[in-house]
This record gives sequence, C-alpha cells and structure tokens, in this order.
Amino acid sequence: MQKSFVRGTWQAKRAYSPAVITEGAGKTIWVAGHTGAVDDNGKSLAGDFDAQCKQCFRNIEKTLAEAGAKLSDLVTMTVFLIDARHTTRMTELRSEIFGKDFPASAAITVAGFAQPEMMIEIQCIAVV
Repeated sequence: MQKSFVRGTWQAKRAYSPAVITEGAGKTIWVAGHTGAVDDNGKSLAGDFDAQCKQCFRNIEKTLAEAGAKLSDLVTMTVFLIDARHTTRMTELRSEIFGKDFPASAAITVAGFAQPEMMIEIQCIAVV
C-alpha cells in the first residue's frame, strides 16, 4: 500500500493531516473506541491525562498488532476528550508518537464517558 499525506499549512502544529491518501490498500481495520483509564497492570490512571492518553495509544497499538498493523498504519482517528483544555496536550503527545506523518483527525469534547474516570477515547481506522 502507498500512503501519502496532504500536509496543509497550520495543521501540522495540531498534529493531524487534512487528508491521507491510500492506494493499493489490501486491508482496512476499523478500530473501536479505546481508552486508557487503567494501566497494563490494572492500576487506575484517574485524573492523569498524560498517562491516560499514552495508555490509550498503547492499547490501540496492541489491538492493531493483533490485526497485523501498527500505529503508523492509521489513516484517521476521532479523539473524544472530556475537557477541551486537554486538546493541546493531546496534540503534543500525538506529535511524539507520529512524528510528521499524522493521520487525519477530529477532536471532539464530550459531556462524559461510560466510566467517570475516563478522560479520553480514540476510535480510528488503519489501512495495511
């Protein structure tokens, strides 16, 4: 599969691409919403946005690995945040993960999640 990115202008500062183009794609993986409210050992990460965001991406990475993909195969994601003030920090953390090849993305602030301690949920699509 070939993947190219519409870079835009200001979008890179917000760690997303306005569009991602795939050609010759063989497999699409539709990833359900993932959260990071607990770490790999089951310890609560309540109140720690950085830890929840990083754990959320680790959880997505594990799911993608089971499906034969990796984070760099993501082409789009929808990020749900409990507080719009976390958007900039999420962007910084996402920049660390993706470098300069960002998936297309939307960030949406929500009134709440299924569990009150959750601060972030990410739903995404990967193409391999």
